[in-house]
Amino acid sequence: MRVAGLLTAKALANVKAAIKPGVTTLELDQIAEKTIREGGGIPNFQLVPGYFHTICASINSEVVHGIPSNKVLQAGDLISIDCGAEVDGWNGDSAFSMVVPGLENDLTAQRQKQSDVCEGSVWAGIAALSKAKRLNEVGAAIEEFILDRGNYGILEQYVGHGIGRSMHEDPAVFNYKVRDQGPKIEPGLCIAIEPMTTSGDQRTFVDSDDWTVVTKDGGDGAHWEHSVAFHDKGIWVLTAIDGGLEGLKPFGVTPVPLS
Repeated sequence: MRVAGLLTAKALANVKAAIKPGVTTLELDQIAEKTIREGGGIPNFQLVPGYFHTICASINSEVVHGIPSNKVLQAGDLISIDCGAEVDGWNGDSAFSMVVPGLENDLTAQRQKQSDVCEGSVWAGIAALSKAKRLNEVGAAIEEFILDRGNYGILEQYVGHGIGRSMHEDPAVFNYKVRDQGPKIEPGLCIAIEPMTTSGDQRTFVDSDDWTVVTKDGGDGAHWEHSVAFHDKGIWVLTAIDGGLEGLKPFGVTPVPLS
């Protein structure tokens, strides 16, 4: 899974480097697919029935599951890219958001802050996993981090998941506090933690393409995700090049490499 996670991270890094005004999301999709296939992997999004692309590309009010197309990116857009790779039957899954460079105003500052808060909440959740006894402590940590930093909506209908031989497995990983404590955390657990936030109300609808999730009030969406392994010596972020060292540093957590 570490190999699949690193290949996923490489694909996302190549996509991120290509994001600029004038680029289409279909071009970004092609970059991700080329990276994964040249690295000996399979784009696991293409293994989902009815989906034919390597990434999901969601812009502004599109929160998640946006389909790559000939739509051209504009300076100041808030774009979220979700991607996964399968290598030798094992899966990686990760996502990031960013503001398309080239424009600075109040709106782009708000979008950057929303992305930063969403990213920080992923690391808050991962840090909580390192010390938690029950899985739903992760969601409580994510919610607390987000709400302490603004009046953002947290999608409730879409949550994280287990990951391994399949991209989506049990258990569900909530991004908010729930009454039930959830399953006990034990070595061998691998999960994808992926909070999705909105700049306003968290209610969404699925667009006419049957995939793209859009905010009902037209607010912006942000989405960050990492695949994480919990093992007998600690945690390791499978989709981070450094295993999560920099992201976890503010939380006083040091990831431990897989042996």
